[in-house]
Amino acid sequence: MNADESAYPLPPERKRQLVEWDRQHLWHPFTQHALWNRVEPLLIVAAEGPYLIDADGKRYLDGHSSLWCNIHGHRRPEIDAAIRDQLERVAHTTQLGLASPPAIELARRLVELTPQNLTKVFFSDDGSTAVEVAVKLAYGYWHHRGEPQRNIFIALKEAYHGDTIGSVSLGGIDLFHRVYGPLLFETKFAPSPYCYRCPLKTSPETCGLACAEEVGRLLEAHGRQVAAVVVEPLVQAAGGMITAPPGHLARIRRLCDEHGVLLIADEVATGFGRTGRMLAVEHERVAPDLLCLSKGLTGGYLPLAATLATEAIYEAFLGPIDSGRTFYHGHTFTGNPLGCAAALASLDIFEKDRTLETLQPKIERLAEHLTRLARHPHVGDVRQWGFIAGIEIVRDKATGEPYPYGRQVGAQICANARPHGVIIRPLADTLVVFPPLIISIEMLDHMLETIERCIDEVVSGPAHAASDGLE
Repeated sequence: MNADESAYPLPPERKRQLVEWDRQHLWHPFTQHALWNRVEPLLIVAAEGPYLIDADGKRYLDGHSSLWCNIHGHRRPEIDAAIRDQLERVAHTTQLGLASPPAIELARRLVELTPQNLTKVFFSDDGSTAVEVAVKLAYGYWHHRGEPQRNIFIALKEAYHGDTIGSVSLGGIDLFHRVYGPLLFETKFAPSPYCYRCPLKTSPETCGLACAEEVGRLLEAHGRQVAAVVVEPLVQAAGGMITAPPGHLARIRRLCDEHGVLLIADEVATGFGRTGRMLAVEHERVAPDLLCLSKGLTGGYLPLAATLATEAIYEAFLGPIDSGRTFYHGHTFTGNPLGCAAALASLDIFEKDRTLETLQPKIERLAEHLTRLARHPHVGDVRQWGFIAGIEIVRDKATGEPYPYGRQVGAQICANARPHGVIIRPLADTLVVFPPLIISIEMLDHMLETIERCIDEVVSGPAHAASDGLE
């Protein structure tokens, strides 16, 4: 389906008015507006397949999947039709005291595609709320079982689980989270499996999963107080696309079992094919006690999240109405029918298009590009799991010395990619490769070749040397 060409180009006066209003009124997420207000914002007015289209009609590969959520491309006819069809019935109705066919059907589908121990689905709005639900369920589970002392959590350094207070309490990225410390509940942090900059000063070849064993040491010290261990399976996304070594996730599952502690798997970023399988936990045959999903759940169309739980956790909340066991938690748009309809259509596309099967050659091509990029004199590390990758840019390859944060090298490289028709975002100086699963091999080639070219433009040659001290 062709993008509606009436949406662009915008008349110059309309474009100027929108830019002015943006600067006057709109507060963008994760954005320093002292910098934002100096530049001309890129206005996206339309989209088609893997492309975003700006106000002047220029097309860009959506190299970060509109923040890691778009799966099958923009304006996918089947998802568009599913939403329109649902609109002709009802756009929203509450799940408080009422039921909705799309939510019921989606809950059933999610139970069928996730590990067999997960039988109950609680819908919410986004990744942060999916984690917030999991935290409260884990805490409530132990409380109702007569173990209220289990009131702390274990998470990993460099973790990111969202921006609500509960999910921030589990976050291990100081840049994002340190200012909110007084608001947060207690969490114990184990080292991140960041092999390139190993916090334990070991090596993957000899460490014996030392970072996972640190989780075990925390459980030895605090096990009777721990409600759950919370992990992003295989890839710590916002931490810099940090990929765990093989066996890390499975070892944490075993440690939780040994100490009788729940495991929460946050698959908000890694779910729905991103790692090459539908879920990241499948790679090591891990069944968590609570599983969080969002982002790609609706194919990137609408905000919707799900927290899946075991029967045992669900049953801990059963009792007489005056028992105090009801899960008093909810969201206005819980199980929104439009979102559920989009999600059901997305799951149908996975089956019809054999998305995971057709993804494998693209994963292999991505690996080829990364192998070449790893030799670049300013690439310190490349990390890949499936169709997710991070390219860490460094000042000194031999020592791994990073650029000063104020230099914003990663942001400059991503800015340079735009004239070449590619939109990507960095995490500090790690360039993120996270395209829609439907991107073609040829488009993937263009994206990675553009990234390499832009690295050269920003960090190589005389211009780089002259600007190295800029903040």
